[in-house]
Amino acid sequence: MRWLIIVLRFARSATQRWMRICRPMSSANTTRSTCRQLPPLFAAIHCPAVHVYMHERGRLRVCCPQCRTRVKGVLPAAGHGSPFGPRLHSLVLYLKSFQAVSYVRLAGMLDEVFGLKVSQGALANMLKRSHLPFEAARQEIIGTLRRAEVVASDETGVRIEGLNGYHWVFRSSRAIVHEAQHSRAAQVVRDIMGDHRPKVWLSDGYSAQQGHGHHHQTCLAHLARDVAYGVETSQDRLPFQLKLWLDRVFALAREVTTNAASTLKRKKRELERNLTELVGSPSACPVAEELRGKMARASPKLLTFLDFPGEVDVTNNACERALRPSVTQRKVTNGFRSMWAARGDCAVRSVTDTAKLSGQSTWATINQTLA
Repeated sequence: MRWLIIVLRFARSATQRWMRICRPMSSANTTRSTCRQLPPLFAAIHCPAVHVYMHERGRLRVCCPQCRTRVKGVLPAAGHGSPFGPRLHSLVLYLKSFQAVSYVRLAGMLDEVFGLKVSQGALANMLKRSHLPFEAARQEIIGTLRRAEVVASDETGVRIEGLNGYHWVFRSSRAIVHEAQHSRAAQVVRDIMGDHRPKVWLSDGYSAQQGHGHHHQTCLAHLARDVAYGVETSQDRLPFQLKLWLDRVFALAREVTTNAASTLKRKKRELERNLTELVGSPSACPVAEELRGKMARASPKLLTFLDFPGEVDVTNNACERALRPSVTQRKVTNGFRSMWAARGDCAVRSVTDTAKLSGQSTWATINQTLA
């Protein structure tokens, strides 16, 4: 009897819950009830099978019954060039350049996943053909960079043809240009920028990246790293005092667009005066003395961002982030075996990174460029 009472109570509570969900419609012409759809308990996500399809095109050959001359049909435009379509070129380029998949693994992936047997030489030829439209688009991006008022630059090491090379990046608000060269000299910057001299140039303290703009802003993140090392290893008070000075600069940079021009000038004079006092006297500690000399040499270029509020960053982190995927690829693949591969990779990254500034994805940009 007890279990029957429990079942009746459960049925009554279930009926009450159902009545709260399905309520009668307030209409004079109908007595139907509206039911509220409950959210799904789970969602099953599936990936459909991927198949490679082939378009076969044939030609007809006829023979003249009078003169016995054989005539063949005209080969269509699609019959010239590579048998691989643009979508396959996009997939190979994306996996090789942005997922750091080697030629051996890429050939195995196409065979096992898509059932398509492609040799490593065919993959290399696909990459070489794919680089051509990206290089044409890269030249247009360089033209945009040469009209920018604020340009930032950075470089990192890379192995090219078994030798030490350098991967350069140049960035503005509307363009990002990657360049692969064996040289780390300032001539690389002059070749990219041509005769254009921007209003402000942002970079680290490397000498080859100095003097390319009317004004220069030194990356404070690099100096903050050196100051942090000095705080940990030196017993002198100077590194800690410089750390406090940099903290004030970073705090001012975060609110630079909210302060009046007169306030920024006053704070800039105060910061310059404090820095002059800090680096004015030599230190007995070698680490602190080296840090003092570095800050003293860079002092005229540390607060340039205050003269252009909201236009110039205090760090070069944007260029660092643009170089990070190429650094990851270098660690996975150990560099490039040919210069055409390195320059083609830079052309691809220039187009995709520039498209990211407007919110376009890498895969969409590759498909659009190779279409």
